[in-house]
Amino acid sequence: MGSYHIDLIDQKILSFLVKNARMPFLEIARECGVSGAAIHQRVKRLETNGVITGSRLLVKPQALGLNVCAFVSISLSESTKYAEVIANLKKIPEIVECHFVTGRHAILAKLFCLDNDHLMQVLLNTVQKIPYIQSTDTMISLDEPIERQVWVKEFKSTSLSGKD
Repeated sequence: MGSYHIDLIDQKILSFLVKNARMPFLEIARECGVSGAAIHQRVKRLETNGVITGSRLLVKPQALGLNVCAFVSISLSESTKYAEVIANLKKIPEIVECHFVTGRHAILAKLFCLDNDHLMQVLLNTVQKIPYIQSTDTMISLDEPIERQVWVKEFKSTSLSGKD
């Protein structure tokens, strides 16, 4: 990403797009007090500079019958085998996120399963059979009261162009 500077208008654009990636550029332009072409150019620049890395369609896991969300902390027997373990974890479709973390465990994985039996099968028959995984500790999510991709500072002013 380098030394790209995000100004107030860029931050406002990002705050709208994070909430709704399908928000029309003209609507964002009205809120920012600039032209639609300026918004288009700024979004392109944000993409080119790696600030925006894409957009996704979000699907509620429960709509697909994936009723169990779990977080699995993974300890490794050999920390130098991290890349090999990650390569194997990538093959498990139920795993939707994976983080290298500090603390007692090396890896934190988020996964979705149909039910507790499915979760148990994934843990016993796939995750725990991966070489160099020493142990796992699983937490099941009971609720997700906050769900957002990233926090972007919001601005109260309806115009950032200085033409108020």
